[in-house]
This record gives sequence, structure tokens and C-alpha cells, in this order.
Amino acid sequence: MKIICERESLAAAFQLAASVAPARSPKEILQNVKINVSNGQVTMTATDMEVGIRLDLAEGIEIETEGAALLPVARTGAILRESTDEKLTIETDGSGVLISGNRSKFKLPGANPDEFPRVVGFEEESYHSIPTGLFRQMVKRTVFATDAESSRYALGGVLLELEGDSVLAVGTDGRRLARMQGTGTSVGDHKTTGTSTIVPTRAIQLMERAVDEQDEQIQLAARANDLLLRTHRCTIYSRLVEGRYPNWRQVFPQRENASQIDMTVGPLFASLRQAAIVTDRESRGIDFTFADGTLKMEANTTGLGESVVEIPIAYEGESVTLTMDHRFVADFCKVLDAETNFILEIESGKSPALLSTEDGYGYVIMPMARDR
Repeated sequence: MKIICERESLAAAFQLAASVAPARSPKEILQNVKINVSNGQVTMTATDMEVGIRLDLAEGIEIETEGAALLPVARTGAILRESTDEKLTIETDGSGVLISGNRSKFKLPGANPDEFPRVVGFEEESYHSIPTGLFRQMVKRTVFATDAESSRYALGGVLLELEGDSVLAVGTDGRRLARMQGTGTSVGDHKTTGTSTIVPTRAIQLMERAVDEQDEQIQLAARANDLLLRTHRCTIYSRLVEGRYPNWRQVFPQRENASQIDMTVGPLFASLRQAAIVTDRESRGIDFTFADGTLKMEANTTGLGESVVEIPIAYEGESVTLTMDHRFVADFCKVLDAETNFILEIESGKSPALLSTEDGYGYVIMPMARDR
């Protein structure tokens, strides 16, 4: 095998593929990225046996000889990162892999590429086609709310519900819940069943990173035990999280007497950051008091001090004080533009707050017990 590559494009592709490979594994062969050159196509594959990626390289590649090789993740990544050559040549000589440029040459030991596990391609006839922008929003607006450390494994991923033209993603850690809904297209009558299509947090973050500006649509195919994503240049598969997702619809408030307050992300986030200056890991609660056209945020932490920050709001109802973890409110603000308008729905100090936007995003925050 021998190919000549533009270093920058090769490095970007290798970095994406290498992010799947495990840093440690009893199977040392998994700590490689396989590069395969055949039929005029260069493909990188990597897997940790739970998540896998097939990545096609099309730009900045000259093929001289076909074949296959295994590239050790750590050493190859360092070479691509530190090299100053515009182009690099990668070739095999039977005893290892040679990576060379105009001013550098490296020889790395090579394992047998035939022993590398096969990474599946996208051959499904039934799938959902989703606009790229919507898919990225679905991930960014839900994945932060998952709980990868929870003993309840089902919370360590994003639930996908795909049926007809409805596509929906949900993330929760039991204390807050994020839901993003939009419109896609079902091909071949594709749909998910029940609440079992739970994609691990790390895998769906990788999927979001793999999507680029050239992709107008991505395809998702849910199978019994895994999920496949296809873009114009790559396929990613992930095993699904075992278990059943909580009934998230029961968590979403359905209230008749709640107050709905129109707000904007930027002013709320700026004031929240000020109020949170005197909080710490143990004291995360901030009192949000809604009264007389004002939202007052108060924090009080022993040894750190007190804070009181006010912003005007369109609210003239009875005074309501709701204690919330300021990090959860901040997370909502971080995934939206500062000028985004949203509705904050409150009912009482013991009921969850619901934050929602016009484009299908809803976010529930459970109240904290007040310390004072």
C-alpha cells in the first residue's frame, strides 16, 4: 500500500476516527486505525466494539498502490500533529508502516490488518432522513442532560423516538430533562419502537461531530441492538444502551394554572452568572423569586457571601419563589443564542419549571429544597 496525502485533511480525518479507538484495551489491535485502499477508495475504520466508524477520504489523496495497514493511534496522531510537511506519504514494506515527508521519516511497527474487526457499513433500506441542522440541535440540546455516571444505565444516553415525520430526542439525569422535537422523513416505513432506542452519550456526541457543512441531510437507522448514522463521507454505528427509558412524558408538566413568562436568554444568563459568583459545589441552589415585574435571584453560601441580582420581567402575579440548581439553568442558556426568546412556565415553589422555545425545545428543571 502506498498513498500520498495532504497532511491537514488527513490529520482531521484521522483525529475523528481515532476518537473511537479505546485508550486502553485488552485487545491491543483496537488501539489502531485501519486504513484500507481498494477500488480507488481510501477508507479509515476504528472501533472499540461498542462504537465503530467508517470514514471515506476523498480530498487530497493520491493512490499509488492499494492495500491495507494499521496505524497506531498515539504515535500516528502525534506525527500528524507535529509534522510541518504539507504532504505525507504512507506506505507499508512488509515489516511495518512508513510515514514520510520532505523533512521527516517515521517507521512504525505494523500489525496484521486482516485481524482488525470489521466495521459495518450502512446498507439499510429503512431509515429516517433528518436535516443536518436539526440533528445537531437535537444532540446539543439534550446530550448535556444525560447522566453517564448513573447506576441507572438507561440515563446514560439520549433517547430517540422516530416515527413518520416526527423526530424527537430526550436526555435526562433524573433532576432535569431536555427534549428536542422536529421534522424528518421516514424512508421504508422506518420507526423506532417503545423507549429502547437509547444512544450512549459518547456515541451520539461523536455522531454530531462527524456531521459537517456538506451534509444537508443525515440518515439514521435504528435496529434491535444498535443505531447507524450515515453522512456523505462516513458511517457510524453504536450499540444501544440496555434497559428501558423512564416515561419522560409524565415528567413534562401539563398544567392549566401555571404562569407563562416571556424571557430572553442573554439577560437571564448574564444575571445568573452574577448571582452564582457566591455559590460552590455544595451550595448550588439559587432562589428565583418572581414578583411585581421582577425576577430576583438570591444566593447565600457560608464563607463565600451573599448575592442579590434583579432583572425586569413581564410578570404581575402572586410572588413565587423557586429554588433551582444554577448549573441546570446555565446549561439551558449555553445551548441557545443570546437573543433567543423563550417561555418560562412556573406554578409554585414545589413544582418543576418548564422552559420552552418556539422551535420545539423544552427543558424541565426539578426544584431543590430551600435551605432557608
